[in-house]
Amino acid sequence: MIDEDILKLIKPIIDCLVELNISYYIGGSIASSAYGFPRTTVDADLGADITNKHVRDLVKSLEKDYFIQESAIRDAIIERRSFNIIHLETMFKIDVFVSKKRRFDQEANSRKRKEFLDDKKEFNFYLSSPEDTVLYKLEWYKIGGCVSDKQWNDLVGVLKVQKHNLDKEYLLKWAKELEISDLLEKAFIDSGFEEDK
Repeated sequence: MIDEDILKLIKPIIDCLVELNISYYIGGSIASSAYGFPRTTVDADLGADITNKHVRDLVKSLEKDYFIQESAIRDAIIERRSFNIIHLETMFKIDVFVSKKRRFDQEANSRKRKEFLDDKKEFNFYLSSPEDTVLYKLEWYKIGGCVSDKQWNDLVGVLKVQKHNLDKEYLLKWAKELEISDLLEKAFIDSGFEEDK
C-alpha cells in the first residue's frame, strides 16, 4: 500500500485530469511499490495525454495549491517530455510525462489498470501495468547509464513478486523494440523470474 499522504497530494491532480477527460496513469516508484516491494518516494510520476487545449484549464484548476507553469506544459507538449507540478505546502513533486506517441506508449496506455492503492480503498487510480512498469524502468535505467540501484531494485522487485502473473512474451517483444533486451535478460536472472514458473 502507498503512503496516504502522498495519495492525497496526487488526488487533486488526477481528479483534474479526469474532469478534463485526459487519459493518465501512475508509473514510476508508486507503480513498482504497488506491484513489487514498497519503498519511500520523494516524487510521483504520471503519464498523461495532455494537449494544448487542456493547458489553461489544468493550470487554473491547480495553481492555488500547486506550482504549475503554463509555459512549461506547452514546451513539454511540443518536445514530448515531462513537466513538474509541485505542491506548495509540502514541496512534493509530481513529474507529468507527456505521451511520446510511440507505439509502445500507446500500448502501455491501453493496458493500464485501475487499482486501489490504500487499505481503506479510498484511492482508486490507474496504474501502468506491471509489465509496462518494468519496461519503463528498464528504459530509465539505461538512460541513466545503468547505475541507479533504486531503478534496478524497483523493477527486479516487480518481476519477483509478479512473476507468475506477467506476460513474458509481451516483455520480450517490447524489450526488443526498445533495445533493452540485454537488460531484461539480466533482470530475469537477478529476479529468479525463470525459476518455479
